[in-house]
Amino acid sequence: MLDVRGLAVSIDGATVVHGVDLHVDAGECVALVGASGSGKTVTARAVLGLSAAGAAVTADRLDLVGSDVRGLAERRWRRLRGSTVGYVGQEALGALDPLRPVGREVADALRLHTDLRAAGRVDAVRAALAGVGLDPAMATDGRRSGTLSGGMRQRALIAAATVASPALVVADEPTTALDAAVAVTVMEQLRAVQDRGAGLLVITHDLGLVAGWADRVLVVDEGTVVEHGPVAEVFAAPQHPATAALVRAARADTRRAVGRVPGPGAPSAPLVEGSGLTRSFDGVPAVQDVSITVRPGRVTGVIGASGSGKTTVARMLLGLETPDAGTVTLDGDPWVPLPERERRARRHRVAAVVQDPGATFDERWSVGRVLADALSRGQERRARGGLADPVDAALRQVGLDPDLRSRAPRTLSGGQRQRLAIARALATSPEVVVLDEPVTALDATVQDAVLTLLERLRDETGVAMVFVSHDLRAVRRMADEVLVVDDGRVVERGPAERVLGAPEHPATARLVDAAARLARGA
Repeated sequence: MLDVRGLAVSIDGATVVHGVDLHVDAGECVALVGASGSGKTVTARAVLGLSAAGAAVTADRLDLVGSDVRGLAERRWRRLRGSTVGYVGQEALGALDPLRPVGREVADALRLHTDLRAAGRVDAVRAALAGVGLDPAMATDGRRSGTLSGGMRQRALIAAATVASPALVVADEPTTALDAAVAVTVMEQLRAVQDRGAGLLVITHDLGLVAGWADRVLVVDEGTVVEHGPVAEVFAAPQHPATAALVRAARADTRRAVGRVPGPGAPSAPLVEGSGLTRSFDGVPAVQDVSITVRPGRVTGVIGASGSGKTTVARMLLGLETPDAGTVTLDGDPWVPLPERERRARRHRVAAVVQDPGATFDERWSVGRVLADALSRGQERRARGGLADPVDAALRQVGLDPDLRSRAPRTLSGGQRQRLAIARALATSPEVVVLDEPVTALDATVQDAVLTLLERLRDETGVAMVFVSHDLRAVRRMADEVLVVDDGRVVERGPAERVLGAPEHPATARLVDAAARLARGA
């Protein structure tokens, strides 16, 4: 389905991918793994003719389903994408057109590349949506992407990429925004595509997913494939230091996922307290009577299935969403609902790492200016001369090279953008940080480093955290208390070790069981 030899990619004169060889056979799943910024996504986009403006792509061989696509004009690429090859991009939250119904987005490949009539397209879209666990009625009911959760948008993209039965599917972090139960559904759908004879190329940082679902793995380090082979062989006895580091970090994360034992002493007064939070959208309840308490130095985990209401709860705590009922207090004083002008003087006390950080950066600004603006609390122009060292320190704190300060955020990898978002959130020395899927876009080594950083900041500064995630290992490692949200309601809460180790509610048990199924590939 795909045969690549000697692929090289240069951007602005700098070579970022060096002589990559890659092939994907019919019915085979090949995984591309590596540290954040190693060149995985650049490689995948290059073989699909989707390289960024200014990129130079060369290859000794670049065959897609038997056809040489080197130097192919964009017009001919458009005939291939959606029909011969399906692509699931890395940032699902910004990939769907907010002005078009989701059903039409999914149907595009059928409309452009098949002879199906309207009724046949609707039936095919319904089947594709159902296959990824979405409501088939979305094929015709006019719902737009803005009404969907991040996980639901990710699934809609996967439906769009597979609806026309392409011969090759390239999926870049296909399960990043998904809880384990939905991730299993999506991987089963992709496996069904394989069973029909299609090839599957998966770019991911999740080594557990690779071990459970892929046939072969290629490890990329600094733009070069440094190791490849059957998954079991590569992971059991890695030969290259980059592979060994990834495997070691993934295993370390598992070993350390044992929960934190709270220190002695009486519980401190709540720093953030939400009571009776309720929110509906277009008459459909999203959150119903949720209460949450966060204390200094403590981490409250919020887990639940995709679309369960986790992000809506987080946005209400931040004051970014006004509840229909209920209140939020900050250090005992009213916080929500209040006009933003009355919150502004205290806004620096509350920070956020949102689910789609790439959409929150001003693309006209450099990385350095993004951090300078945060460090100076919006007074960056006045303080610019004295911010060079703090900016570099903020980058180092999250494992980024200070040399990136002059780059635009859009030129960073997904994992690098995620770390930049965390650096920006921490720049104001907040008292509470609300983190929505903060480590899902990170490879195992960087994820471990970021979680270690968050643990250290919590212990040294007493910062409180709300940790919203579908990654149960990360939640178990970070959280003191866990809230389980199902269909907008808190159905279980308690110490992280008890809730995740011996769940009492069926919704929690499903999440824990699905995480185990995802890792073993069944």
